[in-house]
Amino acid sequence: MALGEITKQIAQEVLINATTKEPAPPPAPESAISTIFGELGRMQKALKEDEELVVLYQTPAERIRVLEIYAASKQVVILSGPDPERKLTRVVAAVESLQLVCKVAKATPGAKATRVNLVGVK
Repeated sequence: MALGEITKQIAQEVLINATTKEPAPPPAPESAISTIFGELGRMQKALKEDEELVVLYQTPAERIRVLEIYAASKQVVILSGPDPERKLTRVVAAVESLQLVCKVAKATPGAKATRVNLVGVK
């Protein structure tokens, strides 16, 4: 076989392979909980030593300061923290409808700044 024929055959195979291959599937979208955890992590990382991230969850009937977010699954999270009466409260919420209020505040003088504990799905 001459070199020209080999080159022609290789080019033909490449063309056939390129036209018969199925396109690669699009990348899977990032889950909502990964996005939430990522954003909270970035906000906490940017804090100074004397600052803390205050994360609040509020409904018409209840308001808590979130100290821990546990991802029970990719669709459900459990928020834990004290209510205004300092009672430990837990909220089970769908990730897709979760709304949190986050703000930076100075830590109480003499006290260690509080960080929100983020516990991912195992």
